[in-house]
Amino acid sequence: MTSISVVVCVYTEDRWEDILAAVSSVRAQSHKAHETLLVVDHNTPLLDRLTREYKETGEVRVLANAGPRGLSAGRNTGIAESSGEIVAFLDDDAVAERDWLLRFAEGYTDPKVFAVGGRTLPAWASGRRPVWFPEEFDWVVGCMYRGHPTGRVRVRNVLGGNASFRRTAFDVAGGFANGIGRDGDKLPLGCEETELCIRLTRARPDAVLLIDDRAIIHHRVPAARERFAYFRTRAYAEGLSKALVARSVGADKGLESERRYTTRVLPAGVGRGLRDALLARPGGAGRAGAIVAGVAAAAGGYLVGSARARRSGATFSIVDVPGAASGPTDPGAGRGAKGPGGGEAAA
Repeated sequence: MTSISVVVCVYTEDRWEDILAAVSSVRAQSHKAHETLLVVDHNTPLLDRLTREYKETGEVRVLANAGPRGLSAGRNTGIAESSGEIVAFLDDDAVAERDWLLRFAEGYTDPKVFAVGGRTLPAWASGRRPVWFPEEFDWVVGCMYRGHPTGRVRVRNVLGGNASFRRTAFDVAGGFANGIGRDGDKLPLGCEETELCIRLTRARPDAVLLIDDRAIIHHRVPAARERFAYFRTRAYAEGLSKALVARSVGADKGLESERRYTTRVLPAGVGRGLRDALLARPGGAGRAGAIVAGVAAAAGGYLVGSARARRSGATFSIVDVPGAASGPTDPGAGRGAKGPGGGEAAA
């Protein structure tokens, strides 16, 4: 049976019940996890509390983030400490359905598959989707969105909160880059998994990355993230992150999927919203307006991020995961990177 290590990165005691639910969902999998690693991001009280909670549970290990504060370093710590053939990642405020790991394992029967992602569904704190919130922007709350490929298909990148990688992927490409994704209480940035996936396929052009929408998790959306203020801030932060990725890997790859999304999916969404408004259906005008506002915010973030990078030469570091053999073999991988040995990648 394919051995799968599950990494759950945690950072705040405010999510205590969510963390326990996430771990319980992993322990209830039909395809038993090889181990579950809880990586605590520079929070000693939470580290101690979780250590006490799971001290008699052999298949759950509690670890301190061995790198700088942030999600990427936490994931890299989990990778380094894991021993499964596959490393899967689950958000700390999500629960996985029973066959989540089974669907991942099925994808790796093909040796060319280096990553398999799944489908993330929102669990709204209010009990239902806000009428103004467009499905096209569910990525704002970490979920699969309208317009994302469905079924079991090849993709450019998997989504980090519901994803798995063959262990050798990190031998080939290094770990998650520090300086792209979320870092404590700063802006809700993202795209670290996008950058890693693009770096991986540049280093191994034959690598296959899949999405299997039967690998389902349910991601909690707190009340604060159901508000338009968060929607706008998250879209802006995504633009900042996309600018960094595009600067690193080139706009052709960095914005490949986004072009179709902005030219086809979003205009269709605006059209549906306006149609619903004309038919006096609740939220139609709000959804159309939110799509336009979201695009504007993301575009603004992208422009600001691009300008900052040109002006200051902003960098991020591609780190080597302990135990990985080497970094990218493609001299062009990372575009200016010194390789995954902790060198700086120009952005």
